[in-house]
Amino acid sequence: MTNVLRYTAFSTDPSGGNPAGVVLDAAGLDHDAMLAIAAELGYSETAFLTEPPEGLGEKGRAFTIRYFSPQAEVPFCGHATVATAVALADRIGPGDLAFATSVGTVPVTVAEEDGVLRATLTSVEPHSEEIAPEDLAEALAALGWPAADLDPAVPPRIAYAGARHLVLGAATRERLADLDYDFDRLAALMRRLDLTTVQLAWRESDTVFHVRDPFPVGGVVEDPATGAAGAAFGAYVRELGLVPEESVLTLHQGEDMGRPGVLTVTLRAGDPRVRVGGAGTRIPE
Repeated sequence: MTNVLRYTAFSTDPSGGNPAGVVLDAAGLDHDAMLAIAAELGYSETAFLTEPPEGLGEKGRAFTIRYFSPQAEVPFCGHATVATAVALADRIGPGDLAFATSVGTVPVTVAEEDGVLRATLTSVEPHSEEIAPEDLAEALAALGWPAADLDPAVPPRIAYAGARHLVLGAATRERLADLDYDFDRLAALMRRLDLTTVQLAWRESDTVFHVRDPFPVGGVVEDPATGAAGAAFGAYVRELGLVPEESVLTLHQGEDMGRPGVLTVTLRAGDPRVRVGGAGTRIPE
C-alpha cells in the first residue's frame, strides 16, 4: 500500500494553509495510479517523488517530482513543493533540496527557525502576457464581477512562473471576499487558455496583498494557499513596476475560507526568478 503523508504549507497550524498529499516513494506508480491516489485524497494537489535525473543535486537530497490534482496532472505546484520539502526535512534534516519538475529544476532551501520548519522555493524564469479583451470579459462574466470592481492599478494579465495564472486586481477587500462564481464556465475558459488558477488580488499596502485562487480545472472550488501563483504574481508586480525590483512581499491567502496562510515572496535585483517561502507542518492522521 502506498504511504501518503499529509502536510500543510504556508502555516504552522495543521488546520490552516493549504494541505497537500506527499508520497516520498512513488517508484512503481504510473500516471493513472498517481491520479487515483490524488483523487481519493481530495486535496488540491498531491506530490509524488521518484529518483532524480543523473547529476541533479546532492545524493539523497534531489528528486523528480510530479503533481496531481484530483482531476489532472499539473506542471508545477508551489504549496505541494513546500509541503514535500518540509516532509523531507522532518526525515533528513533542513538544508538544500533540488526537484526536477516538468517545467525545470526548482531548488528549495529548508531552514529551522525557533522550532518551525520553513521552506523557500526558487521558481523557474517567469514571464507575463496580455489577456485578450474578449477573454477578460468572459472571465469577469464567469466570476460575476462587473468591470468596475477591478482595480485599475493592478491590470489584468496572465502570469507564469511554472504554471499560468490569470491575475485580476480587486478594487476592494469586500469584492475579494465575495466569491461565488460559475464553476463550469470559468473552468472552460481556463482550459482554453491553459490556466492553472485565477489569482484574485487586493492590495492592502505597498508590500502586503490578500489573494484568492479559484481552481475549477483541478476539481477544487478554491485553492487555500498557492505558491505557484505567488511566484507568478511576484514576477508580475515587478515587471509592471508595481513594487521595487528588490522587494519582500507578504501574501495573505485562505482567510475567507477558514484556512489562513502566509506566503513570503522575495524579489532580488538582477535575478528574474522569484522565491516563495513559508512554514509547513504535518497534519495528524
